[in-house]
Amino acid sequence: MKAIAIRTYGPPEGLVVVDLPVPAPTAGQVLIATEAVGVGGVDTVIRSGALAAYGFEEGHIPGSEVAGTVTAVGDGVDASWIGRRVWGFTGTGGGYVEHAAVPVEETFPLPAGLSAVDAVTLGGSGVVAHFALRHAHFAPGETVLVRGAAGSIGIMAVQLAARGGAAAVAVTTSSAERGKRLRGLGATHVLDRSGEGEEGEDSPAGYDVIIDVVAGGDMPSFFDRLNPNGRMVAVGVVAGQPPADFGTRLMAAFQKSMSFATFSADTVTAAERRAVRGEQFAAASRGEIETVVHELLPLDQAVPAHRKMDAGEVFGRIVLTP
Repeated sequence: MKAIAIRTYGPPEGLVVVDLPVPAPTAGQVLIATEAVGVGGVDTVIRSGALAAYGFEEGHIPGSEVAGTVTAVGDGVDASWIGRRVWGFTGTGGGYVEHAAVPVEETFPLPAGLSAVDAVTLGGSGVVAHFALRHAHFAPGETVLVRGAAGSIGIMAVQLAARGGAAAVAVTTSSAERGKRLRGLGATHVLDRSGEGEEGEDSPAGYDVIIDVVAGGDMPSFFDRLNPNGRMVAVGVVAGQPPADFGTRLMAAFQKSMSFATFSADTVTAAERRAVRGEQFAAASRGEIETVVHELLPLDQAVPAHRKMDAGEVFGRIVLTP
């Protein structure tokens, strides 16, 4: 089968097409003939080499979520899975392939009205956005800022905050065109990447919740935009790690009782993830949640896909199609 591996860490050109045997599902696994593979921000971070210290080695196959049809099952898995259309989570890698072996507990059946492309656009990002807002103790009537709202997690956070009764949903983004599209998804205020408002726009004076997909060197400045008792939750590091001393900004505003937290879906039980994913897949199939696909590209076009991600050109999600 065709797969994409990281030959050398660094620029996108380190990604190469390789031929591998079709895996046989082991006990507790299903084999999925992939129809869609999501390209996530974490894939680009791993490919860059920034996480090499965490055990990622050259030859690693990126990708964490796929969708397609189950073609085989391993020992202990009900044969009724064969032939079913499913979404699957492969972990921190193993998704850029034509056939993916996935633990059955990380596999979810797709409703009839949901395509494989929609599934990999929503499956991971929707769960992260939902539980990040819960982690921030978001409540109806509060103001929310989504930093880095043009990616799949940010887009879902905007929609869920708006559906959840936020008094305002502000976003940071790189262009007026993107801001217009985000307004169509529920944003009420559009800010530039530094958090400044559009000319003449009456933005909230502060925010009760900030969901940050970006991190990077500018992250500490966004503590200044938190209201008293405000909460910032970081769900990604697409701009790299924040400064080592970023906590001093919080301590300098000690009397505002602000808080900072990170969030990973790994800290949520599988049962909770499955319940939310099922609700979101059903809502998307009814048109109540919008999935935003930037572009469909063949699997062997992973290099240009990652170039677009690195350049910040992507609104929504790029999906690779084997």
